[in-house]
Amino acid sequence: MPLVEFVAGWVSGAAGLVVGHPMDTVKVRLQTQTSYKGIFDCVARTYAYEGIPGFFKGMAFPVLSIAFCNSVVFGSYSNALDFLTQSQCANRSKDNPASAAAVFTAGCFSGLAQVLVSAPIDLVKVRLQNQTKGRRGIDGDRYRGPVHCVTVILRQEGPRGLFRGMGALALRDVPCYGLYFLPYEVICNTLTESGKQPGTFAVLMAGGIAGVVTWACATPMDVVKARLQMSGAGGRLYSGVLHCISVSLQEEGVRVFFKGLLLNSLRAFPVNAITFLCYEHMMRAMTPPQDRSQD
Repeated sequence: MPLVEFVAGWVSGAAGLVVGHPMDTVKVRLQTQTSYKGIFDCVARTYAYEGIPGFFKGMAFPVLSIAFCNSVVFGSYSNALDFLTQSQCANRSKDNPASAAAVFTAGCFSGLAQVLVSAPIDLVKVRLQNQTKGRRGIDGDRYRGPVHCVTVILRQEGPRGLFRGMGALALRDVPCYGLYFLPYEVICNTLTESGKQPGTFAVLMAGGIAGVVTWACATPMDVVKARLQMSGAGGRLYSGVLHCISVSLQEEGVRVFFKGLLLNSLRAFPVNAITFLCYEHMMRAMTPPQDRSQD
């Protein structure tokens, strides 16, 4: 049932987003702004000037849109893996797992599939998260919301403006989604008894560790992506990926590419644990009993 994976991915993506958005806001601000001394300074100043709502800026739009991206990721991955292994998910088990090469390839395909969908969505999210005027702002924020943000970008930068930073996004997501599913499958198989479905503990641990591993590898390009997305919108102007890497390296050193690594790791475990747990439960709820019995 190809559509089931997309529906399960949508719901699980929304659940994971709500859990991780506050930390994601702090991470984005640390990566794109130099006025903060560290995580705690960013948290304190965000709360002081914007209150609790400041940590959830830009979330209303991604709850639906990024959830859709997640459905593309999980749906594309599952169907690509079915194609590569010439088998259905129900027929793969601990005793007959997909090969590491097939899992990695299917993961890379899912990362590529969602880039075109997620590029404009992620751009709007980052722009909204970087608004710091808040409740005490004199001039107010530049964007009144996601629709206004899209309108301003189209008016000032044209349709291409919505895809600013897409190259860095692709360089981040294509290989990293290959890494994302690989540790999940390996750990799930390790923690699951032969002939049984993965339990809650196995899914939570596998999902959490997969998220941490992936973000540890993705953070350097995540920094570049965020800076390119803010280029010309309150951030420094960059001509492309290589220019952004060169300037950032010269001015801030190698450490700049690991800004937000701690937050990414702390956020990745619970977000991806919840995401995979919701996905697995949704799949089981929507899959006919006769299909599940083959596991």
